[in-house]
Amino acid sequence: MFGGLRGEPVSVSWRAPGRVNLIGEHTDYNDGYALPFAIEQGCTATVAARSDDLLQVSSRQQDDGVQLRVGELAPGATGWAGYAVGVVWALTQHGVVPPGLDIELDSDVPIGSGLSSSAALVCSVAAALDDLLSLGLSGDELLAITRRTENDFVGAPTGGMDQLAGLRCTAGHALFCDMRTLATEQVPFELTDLAVLVVDTRAEHEHASGEYRRRREGGEEAARRLGVRALRDVPLDELAAALDRLDEDELRRYTRHIVTENDRVLRTVELLRAGDTAAVGPLLSASQASMRDDFRITIPELDVAAETLEVAGAVGARMTGGGFGGCVIGLVPAADVDTAVAAVEAAYEQHGFRAPAAFRAQPSPGAHRVGR
Repeated sequence: MFGGLRGEPVSVSWRAPGRVNLIGEHTDYNDGYALPFAIEQGCTATVAARSDDLLQVSSRQQDDGVQLRVGELAPGATGWAGYAVGVVWALTQHGVVPPGLDIELDSDVPIGSGLSSSAALVCSVAAALDDLLSLGLSGDELLAITRRTENDFVGAPTGGMDQLAGLRCTAGHALFCDMRTLATEQVPFELTDLAVLVVDTRAEHEHASGEYRRRREGGEEAARRLGVRALRDVPLDELAAALDRLDEDELRRYTRHIVTENDRVLRTVELLRAGDTAAVGPLLSASQASMRDDFRITIPELDVAAETLEVAGAVGARMTGGGFGGCVIGLVPAADVDTAVAAVEAAYEQHGFRAPAAFRAQPSPGAHRVGR
């Protein structure tokens, strides 16, 4: 059945990246638009077939591995290894009967940073198993399997943008994602005189948290009351009228963020197509204000980092990821990166926050085979 298992024992290694979402936060599960790009940090999955039905999962970042049998897989919490064995479960739901497997993981995406370490893991395992087992899955099938892993096996209510980025991003581009149709476009992301500076606040968040779910359910409820399929279907020029029809402040705030954030994504895409990267800055800052005031997913560490980056010369800065921790990105003149990092470090020390980490992000490739 599996062409990749003929002959000598074989193992394959695939690497999938983490991602920075340039703009378009929490729009994905509202059928909206997002603009992520892959980063150099990622997860490498090395997979090999076994002669039995045992799944052995290990990670160079974890002390203890996990062992269980293919037939024992069922949705539910399995800790960090759930993201790996969940792919095997999703394949069985797709009609594949896999053998036992050894799965070894090695990731340098900071966990809980909002850079999608989980999707990097899932996408690397899915791509590696597709290769090892010669499944010949299409891009859409791989996407469906990775989304099913996180949504149905792990139980994280993610909208799919992270998996799209992990599988489809290319170097030097941001990925314009239409989260209703799952259509994507490679948009040139030129960083000649500017740099994307990522500040990891090291304040961890939890993707499957109640606050994330509350906002997802809030968006669905607002759409239902407005009589639209999703908040993506509320035009910007009809936003004021839509808000007048909602009698709860929370739903009004959620709606305002989603509708205006979709517009910011579309405007950012147009600017990048024109090669005017610097003009994106004010849209990033407007997104930050919307996430702080309307969606209310920032925390002091995120706000201080974004504000400090702008004072230090960034043309724009915003939180990226699910919120309540994680990272801030700043579009900073390349010559001012060190100064900006020092300014954030000083501000964090002044506020008594845990020392942050920082790095420059380059638009990098999506999932790809490594080694031979």
